[in-house]
Amino acid sequence: MRASKYHIIVFGATSFVGKILCSYLLEKFGVAGKEIKWAASARSKEKLELLRSELGAGAAKLPLIVADASNEASLQVLCAQTQVIISTVGPYALYGEPMIKACAESGTDYCDLTGEVQWISKMVTGYEKLAKKSGARIVHCCGFDSIPSDLGVFFLQQQAKQRYGEYCEQVKMRVKAISGTASGGTVASLVNVVKEASCNPDLRRELADPYSICPPMHGCTTRQLDLKTGQYDASFKSWITPFVMAAINTRVVHRSNALAGHAYGKNFRYDEALMTKSGVKGFVVAQGMACAMAGFMLALTRPTARHLIESYALPKPGEGPSPTAQEKGFYDLRFWGRTVNGQEIRCKVTGDRDPGYGSTAKMLGQAAACLVKDVAADFPGGFWTPATIFGEKLIARLESDAGLRFSVVEA
Repeated sequence: MRASKYHIIVFGATSFVGKILCSYLLEKFGVAGKEIKWAASARSKEKLELLRSELGAGAAKLPLIVADASNEASLQVLCAQTQVIISTVGPYALYGEPMIKACAESGTDYCDLTGEVQWISKMVTGYEKLAKKSGARIVHCCGFDSIPSDLGVFFLQQQAKQRYGEYCEQVKMRVKAISGTASGGTVASLVNVVKEASCNPDLRRELADPYSICPPMHGCTTRQLDLKTGQYDASFKSWITPFVMAAINTRVVHRSNALAGHAYGKNFRYDEALMTKSGVKGFVVAQGMACAMAGFMLALTRPTARHLIESYALPKPGEGPSPTAQEKGFYDLRFWGRTVNGQEIRCKVTGDRDPGYGSTAKMLGQAAACLVKDVAADFPGGFWTPATIFGEKLIARLESDAGLRFSVVEA
């Protein structure tokens, strides 16, 4: 690991999630502690100074660095000062590429919280060779999408291996309970994906491919469940409905499997859904939610409807849940797996705080700390997933300092 002035620089520190992240880093590591030295960066000096003031007296000596996503020279200067960049500058498809390029060129490690699968595919295609050459370890999806899913599957598979001597050939994740709201930044990313796909048939085909971010020649052809309507799931004795994060989470899990040499098998199946309930009520809720999601996505493909929805119905970038709402948020994810020989195992991943913001900030901060402190210096550069570069090391951090719990559910 090269010598740098800082361990971590938060790029986009004045964004909604960036502020939450800075507050968390300050709480856990101080400003210039021996474990982690970090700095805050954004394009506005005034907003950075306001952030430092809002963080309180403990942040009085927090270093502030002005850098702009559209200015490559400023990004190169930023990378030269740190071991790891955390980027919260989204939508990433609009603003994220220059930082990926700067990190890949300079050998600077990087993590973010993107859920934009089409952008991830473009970045891997464009910069993986460069990252491998420079040694930059680039890790997308280090928030609610997709750490709980990716590490949840990893945890379940390790437990299955210990118990049964083999991994599960099929895993399901079901959202049992969740409480949280979306910020303007997340909504803007979703709208941008739909906007791009609505006028690009090649992109629509790419988004429909469950293996779209797997390495070339991955060899996986197993058909995956693509849930569109409510459906009864006998494994959980509940009706299920589509889960909006499944589109990115499932792709990340399949990339993890491929990067690990198909550890879970080339015929590995994985899907995600939201549980409602059993019986008639569960059926009605599942079908209603599925129809509502389909209608919303369809409306976003229509320019006039999209403009009206963005103008009057959706939060604006920079907006998001209040601190009280973040603290009251939570999630409970259930995993079911079955081996080739029919052995079954159940696990769960729970988290405190609002999943997309309060919890995501903690996961993102610990992912960066894991890159600094726990990932071997000679671990090769390239584009990794949380499971393939962090594994049990990040699980330990998340359970110790980020409010997550990974556990086996006994029948």
